[in-house]
Amino acid sequence: MMALRWHSLGRGLAVALLAGAGGAVWAQTTTPGTFSNSLPLMVAQGAGGTSYSVPVQTLLFFTALSFLPAVLLLMTAFTRIVIVLSLMRQALGTQAAPPNQVIVGLSLFLTFFVMQPTFDRIYDKAYAPYAAGTMAAEEAFKQGITPLREFMLKQTRQSDVQLFAKLARLPADVKGADVPISVLVPAFVTSELKSAFQIGFMIFIPFLVIDMIVASVLMSLGMMMLSPVLVALPFKLMLFVLADGWNLLLGSLAASFAT
Repeated sequence: MMALRWHSLGRGLAVALLAGAGGAVWAQTTTPGTFSNSLPLMVAQGAGGTSYSVPVQTLLFFTALSFLPAVLLLMTAFTRIVIVLSLMRQALGTQAAPPNQVIVGLSLFLTFFVMQPTFDRIYDKAYAPYAAGTMAAEEAFKQGITPLREFMLKQTRQSDVQLFAKLARLPADVKGADVPISVLVPAFVTSELKSAFQIGFMIFIPFLVIDMIVASVLMSLGMMMLSPVLVALPFKLMLFVLADGWNLLLGSLAASFAT
């Protein structure tokens, strides 16, 4: 089971490399249908059968790698997950527990779990043929971006798509499948922020009730100098543990992307 998870993670990293490298088309002069054996990850057939030298390929490739954090943050499930987990910590009032490293790490691996079907499709349709030398970089990028577009469209509200389509001065009757990626990405991020805050609001309600009850009890007892936050914290932790909060929260987050 652990080997399968690491295999899925490896596929996700391979897909990320393809997304970072797909924006540039390069390689030396080659025979159509063949690729250089020096750096196969960075060599791709150009439209005219010519491409750039290996040092230029390396420069373009590592430049493209700088866009991978943006791809992870703005084109996957990471944004919603990390915001909800951060709001949960704030609702509990535990300050730095869990620490930021744990929040980001858990969000990252839960993102790979949620995105595994999409990454598998990208790997099978784009990266595997590209790595085998049977598909050029341009075609691999086109094939690889399609499953990611479908995922983002599925999670994006139509009102957000229409908003950014209007700002981009696209036709009023444009369909989601025809929206360019420059319009789809901000619409997707806006929808993810809305969904994350809605989930965070539902998380805050029970803990807010506990804070209000504790504050009322302390005020009625005349304990003005005792911090309600300090007294409410163990009750909130007890409620979260007894309700199996981690199971409910992570399960609900993963299930929210299946709709």
